[in-house]
Amino acid sequence: MKHMATSPGPLGEFLSAQRARITPADVGLPDVGGRRVAGLRREEVAVLAGVSVDYYTRLEQGRERSPSAQVVDALCTALRLSPDAREHTFRLARLAPAIQPEPGPVSPELLQLMDAFPHAAAYVVEPGFQILAANTTAKALLGPSQLSLGAFDYLFVDPAARTYFEHWDQVARSAVSALRLAAGFTKPHPAVPPLVSRMLVASSEFASFWADQTVAGLTLTEKIINHPDVGRLTLSYQTLDVRDAPGQQLTVATAAAGSTSADALALLGTLEATRTSRPGGHH
Repeated sequence: MKHMATSPGPLGEFLSAQRARITPADVGLPDVGGRRVAGLRREEVAVLAGVSVDYYTRLEQGRERSPSAQVVDALCTALRLSPDAREHTFRLARLAPAIQPEPGPVSPELLQLMDAFPHAAAYVVEPGFQILAANTTAKALLGPSQLSLGAFDYLFVDPAARTYFEHWDQVARSAVSALRLAAGFTKPHPAVPPLVSRMLVASSEFASFWADQTVAGLTLTEKIINHPDVGRLTLSYQTLDVRDAPGQQLTVATAAAGSTSADALALLGTLEATRTSRPGGHH
C-alpha cells in the first residue's frame, strides 16, 4: 500500500539539502560506489545521529514534524552545521527560539551613535531589510533607490544593482542566506513571508538562490562598490544586532584609513551634507 503524498515541509527540505552537501569522507565514512546522488545517504545520516533510518526518512518526508531537541542536536552535529544553520534547524523544528520580536522605531540614542560616525556609512535595517534610518554618509552611499526600495527589490529588480556591486552574485547570495535565517522563526516578522513570496515571483535568480537552502547571518564583510558619484570603493562591513530593539540590525561600512576609498567615502558625506543643506535639497 502506497503512502499518501506528503510535503517534506521546511525542515525536511532543509535536512535533505544539508545531507547532499556532505561527502562520506567529510565524516569518516567509506565511499562505497553506486551512489545515485551527491552527499550522504539517509541511512548514513541516521547512523551518525543515532536514530533509526525509518525515523530520519519520516523527518525528511514531512511525515514526522516534531523531533525532540536531543534529536535535532544530534542531526546538526551529524550534518556538521554551522552555528547559524544549527539555530535555523531548531527554529524549523519548532523548538527555540520561537519568536522573532517586533522591532520598534530606531531609538534617539542609536541615531545619535550613527551620526557620531562621520567617516563611516551607518544604517539600520529591520527583518524585511527595509532601511529604517541612515546617517548622512550612508544616504549618499546607498542612494535614493536603495533607501526607498529596500535591499531585495534593489538587488533583484533594479538593474543598476549589477553595476553598483562589483560582485553582485556574491552580495545577492549572502543577502538571500540572511533572509532565510530571518524566515526560520516560528513566528517570523510580518514583513518576511510576503517579501519572500513577492521575490520568488519577481526574480528567477532569487528563486534559484532561495532553493539552494544556504543559511547564515549577514557575514559578507567586504564589498566593492562602483558608485555613480565617486567611483570605485572597497568597504568593510560590520553588522550588529541592536540589543535594545530585537529585530533591528545596525550596519557600519568603513574604508581602510588613508585609502582612496576612505577619501571617496568622506567626499560622499560632504556631497550629501551640501545637497541636504540647500533649500529643497533633502531627499
